[in-house]
Amino acid sequence: MIRCLIIDEMHSSIIPMLERIFVQPDYRPMISRNEIMDIIGNYEGIIIRSKTFLDKELLSQAIKLKFIARAGAGMDQIDMEEAGRRNILLLNAPEGNRDALAEHCIGMMLSLLNKICISDAQVRKGTWDRERNRGYELRGKTIGLIGYGFMGRSLAEKLKSFGCKVIAYDKYLKNFSDEYVQEVSMDEIFEETDILSLHIPLTQETKGMVNEDFFKRFKKDIWLINSARGEIIPLGALNKVLKSAKLRGAALDVLENEKLKNLNEQELENFNDLIASEKVVLTPHVGGWTFESYVRINQILADKIKAANVLQ
Repeated sequence: MIRCLIIDEMHSSIIPMLERIFVQPDYRPMISRNEIMDIIGNYEGIIIRSKTFLDKELLSQAIKLKFIARAGAGMDQIDMEEAGRRNILLLNAPEGNRDALAEHCIGMMLSLLNKICISDAQVRKGTWDRERNRGYELRGKTIGLIGYGFMGRSLAEKLKSFGCKVIAYDKYLKNFSDEYVQEVSMDEIFEETDILSLHIPLTQETKGMVNEDFFKRFKKDIWLINSARGEIIPLGALNKVLKSAKLRGAALDVLENEKLKNLNEQELENFNDLIASEKVVLTPHVGGWTFESYVRINQILADKIKAANVLQ
């Protein structure tokens, strides 16, 4: 039986799921980075969410490590190059929360286009203003997706019933057009999009990608949905575009810095500008965080660990 260290909070189902495939779990969600450094050499596996970056320093102590399992989709908390150099298998579970995230994106679109958050706050204060809260329909809009992995595909499938046209660009995929989506170039994304939804990982290439110049390339004034990674959109640039007509509104499940109690002076100024805008809908990185996905991610990870050749 191999040993697996779990360093983040997980649904309790992970323990019996691992035990059934002969993996001995060591569940330590309160462990510190220094403590991980001290003991990681004793484990063949580690399961993480986002507690700490598994960098070269930490991986250098992981002398027995055979696999790293990420309880979610993104792998930006792992030095993938160093893990590859050490022949450590990387596993994730984007299949586990794709439906949760797609439903959340649709909820954010509907809230944004129909001014649900604004009108809710007004009614609670005794203001009944129908005309200023007149909304827009999804039917007939062109939804532009950047990234067409598990999340993008799930969203496209669900948008079909709304009568939208869905187009998508993915740098790493070709010939993926189907009954739900039309594959296009980035130039066509800029030309046709009414609502932009991001489904790309955080990399050196995508960090800060959606900046002022990026928004200027759109032919239409657009709405923005970001459920991917906050660092893709610099908040300072986003605030500037929000003050123009080019960005009709933004629904954000992620922020450039989500540690709101530790913002520096500039980050705090950018955040205060953001929350002052009525054109913004915010949620706290819960797009794929449903009760159902919490369990499903565990099952997918357990299945992938079992299927991988790491248990001997």
